[in-house]
Amino acid sequence: MAHCKTEQDDWLLAHLKYLLFIFNFFFWVGGAAVMAVGIWTLVEKSSYLSILASSTFAASAYILIFVGGLVMTTGFLGFGAIIREQKSCLSTYFCLLLVIFLVELVAGVLAHVYYQRLSDELKWHLNSTLTEHYGQPRAAEITASVDRLQQDFKCCGSNSSADWQHSAYILSQEALGRQVPDSCCKTVVARCGQRAHPSNIYKVEGGCMAKLEQFVADHLLLMGAVGIGVACLQICGMVLTCCLHRRLQQQFY
Repeated sequence: MAHCKTEQDDWLLAHLKYLLFIFNFFFWVGGAAVMAVGIWTLVEKSSYLSILASSTFAASAYILIFVGGLVMTTGFLGFGAIIREQKSCLSTYFCLLLVIFLVELVAGVLAHVYYQRLSDELKWHLNSTLTEHYGQPRAAEITASVDRLQQDFKCCGSNSSADWQHSAYILSQEALGRQVPDSCCKTVVARCGQRAHPSNIYKVEGGCMAKLEQFVADHLLLMGAVGIGVACLQICGMVLTCCLHRRLQQQFY
């Protein structure tokens, strides 16, 4: 005759539930952190995205937001599955953890691939942006992005301020005699770019390219670190979920 153990008798089941509940709480918090990093990257640093030739950086941020939302939703499901002790809910919970883990792997691969070609892309595209597109009538977004980049990072030009000598904007009549854009100036006032002296404009070794490369690399590392942290939590969660599911199956014997 089958006999059902009570939770008081099965101390292992109780401990597994508590451990999985604690894991799920940290998993939910991790999801909120992942989403926050993705949103912060897009909202606070979106002005730099138009300077980058590839959309991989933005795609990684969107994946983080998607994964964060999915993690938080999965966390709520996990709480319900643990409290109700339903094997079907635990199975669904495990499958969602696995899906999230695979999505994070894709985001990690994208970030790694982009990191490897980051320097070459910036070297070509940033210089092309400054010389060909800055200050042009149909490139207002790019112009604003470059201006903010130079002011935020306190730099001037792709590699140096001399890069602006070949710019279509500086060579045009619209420049009004400027040697560099006004955003290169340490104190921005109208037509301050007419004087390209180190006391007036930023003279940074490596120019804006070195600063932007470091900025993107730091963000990729941050996104990777957050993703790896949540992925490690998921592995623990999948193990605990399997153990709890198996223990529930053994309740009846």
